[in-house]
Amino acid sequence: MAEKIKCLIIGSGPAGYTAAIYAARADMKPVMYTGMQMGGQLTTTTEVDNYPGYPDGTDGTAMMNDLQKQAERFGTDVRFGMVTKVDLSTEVGGVHKVIVDETIEIEAETIIISTGATAKYLGLESEQRLIGGGVSACATCDGFFYKGQDVIVVGAGDTAAEEATYLANICNKVTMLVRKDHMRASKAMQHRVEKTSNIEVLYNTELDEVLGKDVVEGVRVVNNQTKDKKEIAVTGAFIAIGHKPNSDLFKGVLDMDEVGYLITKGKSTKTNLPGVFAAGDIQDKEYRQAVTAAGSGCMAALDAERYLGALE
Repeated sequence: MAEKIKCLIIGSGPAGYTAAIYAARADMKPVMYTGMQMGGQLTTTTEVDNYPGYPDGTDGTAMMNDLQKQAERFGTDVRFGMVTKVDLSTEVGGVHKVIVDETIEIEAETIIISTGATAKYLGLESEQRLIGGGVSACATCDGFFYKGQDVIVVGAGDTAAEEATYLANICNKVTMLVRKDHMRASKAMQHRVEKTSNIEVLYNTELDEVLGKDVVEGVRVVNNQTKDKKEIAVTGAFIAIGHKPNSDLFKGVLDMDEVGYLITKGKSTKTNLPGVFAAGDIQDKEYRQAVTAAGSGCMAALDAERYLGALE
């Protein structure tokens, strides 16, 4: 027999936990399935200094633990598991059917999707080992810690150009590694990079290895035309080659853009299906901050509560 619930939350980052807090306080008795990475992307961030309410800062894992405890205090049923199949109703008041871990059946009146997005990395062993030790995929999250220091940015699109110009305001020098002989960024962003005196762009250049045992001490780069290698002394390596929204489960079911971000209506968290809402990085490719994700989680719970209220 399928378990029948009022509100199912898929994903456990700031958006999911905030949605859970609000849904639980509204007596919706939310059930959350965390996914394989409990706490989401923030658990790979060592220090969090820009989230309101932490005057001395905190770390990503501790912050997610705090949010989980708060959600559970109001009655959220937090479960470790992965949603593997969905059969979403297209009718107002319809029941959404979900399979967890290939076996558990859930029937939910409302669903809040907060599965987030995953930063793309190059896949180098040294890069993966030093994530949180100087390797980052978010300049606005971690750039502050490299004030006055030398860093690199890997990437050639608008995101890389934005990260580089942001870092240039606080860092001593920013070196951009661009794989081809040109940037993919818009002309406006390219001009901004060119006009920033402490940004150096190395074309036809790829990251070969991140140097350092516990923290980043430098990088080795390779010119993919001449095959020449050289080392650059830096303390931070920012990988800006994009994000992949975790939305494969909903392809062909929910409206999404060409990259896979779920599309929500206006300023709401409503998807194209009644009773299905999306919050956090799964629908936000502009800001991607913990605080904006939390805000949209609050909105999703309120939208879900109002949806159920209108049915009664």
